Amino acid sequence: MLNINEKAPNFSGVQAYFNGEVKEVDLSYYKGSWLVLFFYPRDFTFVCPTELRGFAKHEVDFKDLNCQILAASTDSTWSHQNWFQRDLPEVKYPVISDTNHSLARSYEVLNENEGLAERGLFIINPEGLIKYILVSAGSVGRSVTETLRVLKALQSGDLCPLDWETGEKTLGKA
Repeated sequence: MLNINEKAPNFSGVQAYFNGEVKEVDLSYYKGSWLVLFFYPRDFTFVCPTELRGFAKHEVDFKDLNCQILAASTDSTWSHQNWFQRDLPEVKYPVISDTNHSLARSYEVLNENEGLAERGLFIINPEGLIKYILVSAGSVGRSVTETLRVLKALQSGDLCPLDWETGEKTLGKA
């Protein structure tokens, strides 16, 4: 089982669709910055594009926090290319093609029966430690603004109460 404050499962040489090209991606590329890695079930679905667009809309907000966005599904790079060029041109961050299911399996979000990734989200700190894990039903999209709020809270280094926002009082040092 994956645990908070443990090393994120490593990956290297995985193919990702990124700005019209297929490139290899390694976890090591993100060392020194925060990373939001999120898995989604399938291309050409109903809920998934709402999340992909939401993260694209806030990509600058994440970059301002020294955080990169990386998405993944078990679909092929060809599927990603066709879908993103046709329906999601605003998505500029890399989207991994996990056709052999190794990444979804290592992050423990693979639905073995259906051969797809469940809706999982991981915030990884600059040292490669998992700081936040969220796995939800495929029928419910995640909140990008909540992901940003959690990232800011983690970066504060403080104990942050329910619904804490930047500028509000914390409960002291963690």
